[in-house]
Amino acid sequence: MSKDSRIQDELSASMTGGRLRRYAKVTSAMGGLAARLAGERYLGIKINREQHASDLRAALGGLKGPLMKVAQILATIPDALPKEYVNELSHLQADAPSMGWLFVKRRMKAELGENWLTYFNSFDKQASAAASLGQVHFAEDINGKKLACKLQYPDMGSAVQADLKQLKLIFSLYEKYDSAISTEAIHEELSDRLKEELDYSHEVKNLKLYRYMLSDLNQITLPNPIDELSTNRLLTMTRIDGSKIMDFIARNSDIKIRNQVALNMFKAWYIPFYKYGVIHGDPHLGNYTIRPDGGVNLMDFGCIRIFRPDFVTGVIELYQALRDGDEEQAVNAYKSWGFENPSKELIGVLNIWANFIYQPLLEDKVRLINPSESGQYGRETAEKVHEELKKIGGVKPPREFVLMDRAAVGLGSVFMHLKAEINWYRVFHELVGDFDEKILSKRQSKAMKQSGLILD
Repeated sequence: MSKDSRIQDELSASMTGGRLRRYAKVTSAMGGLAARLAGERYLGIKINREQHASDLRAALGGLKGPLMKVAQILATIPDALPKEYVNELSHLQADAPSMGWLFVKRRMKAELGENWLTYFNSFDKQASAAASLGQVHFAEDINGKKLACKLQYPDMGSAVQADLKQLKLIFSLYEKYDSAISTEAIHEELSDRLKEELDYSHEVKNLKLYRYMLSDLNQITLPNPIDELSTNRLLTMTRIDGSKIMDFIARNSDIKIRNQVALNMFKAWYIPFYKYGVIHGDPHLGNYTIRPDGGVNLMDFGCIRIFRPDFVTGVIELYQALRDGDEEQAVNAYKSWGFENPSKELIGVLNIWANFIYQPLLEDKVRLINPSESGQYGRETAEKVHEELKKIGGVKPPREFVLMDRAAVGLGSVFMHLKAEINWYRVFHELVGDFDEKILSKRQSKAMKQSGLILD
């Protein structure tokens, strides 16, 4: 057995006890939920969902694993889970307790070899951030360049598989008492994206893709990957500094710079989508920071979704259908999204949600993204849609819908926090005014090849 293999075995063994306790804790919470839901459904015993949601949050809150990331994502997908659970899960923190220095040294040795420290002038013993799949350490290379090293926790592949099974259980329990949303496609999509996130060599390609797509925008800064100091489970990048979005908002009352931040966020997410068919599927507050001039730093590229060009065409066609009141065009748009044979009743319900999402783009005036005083973007509309879906027998959303919707809701929440006042109609039309599906297809193909996602 090689030295690296022994190190990995030791690391995996050291995690076993903690992982067993972790799974027992979550399984117990899931089992409790199952029993309570069964009692409610079959015996008429009403449960206190708020209390149980709080218990579930407590069970998940200390985890260093993908289930925490999934929970955060689900908290922003309307009606993926009941609102009582969303309210609790939305408070899960991205930062988890970090691995200690002895553990980090062993992990770094497994990735870069016995003499790994010789590649650095300095390497911070304390992690700057610890999240669901790994933690980040600041460092400096032998030439004095500032770096950020994202180091994956050991045996995350097994953790992902186990957590996805737990997620399937959560979904199956949800559908037993509420069939408005079929969760099959949601689970499939989140499963594939999480598995991709495990491979940091894939994330390097995603990062190179974004550097290519946003190369002309000096308002958006991206790190540069350091290939020679990266592996499948270690991603080393140049370090970029900025303020957390909520800290930035607290310090800046000037609406002009808030508007600038919102515009830059819009461009960072939607230029890749409308020009290349690519979306950053995780606008989590920890995945970007803000420069003093309102520029945006993007730092995490694990959760990226690449769409068929005709899907992007469908997104624009739905906008046109809503603008013109064209029901036939709306049907065609939803079909191109992946909704199979949508009925007239389903189209009517889907249009309630679509009108909410597209409304800021339909009015040629300066406005807030959402004038509602609601603390959660889209929650009131989502609840209305949910009730209507139950009346017509539910819906099976296509996989492509999951992260597209996640991005729209996540960014909408950021724009609400910023209280940005922008003519979204004109911003949108400037971006898509010359849209051509064939041109997008060519751009997409070239961008994929440039980043290494598709071989020549």
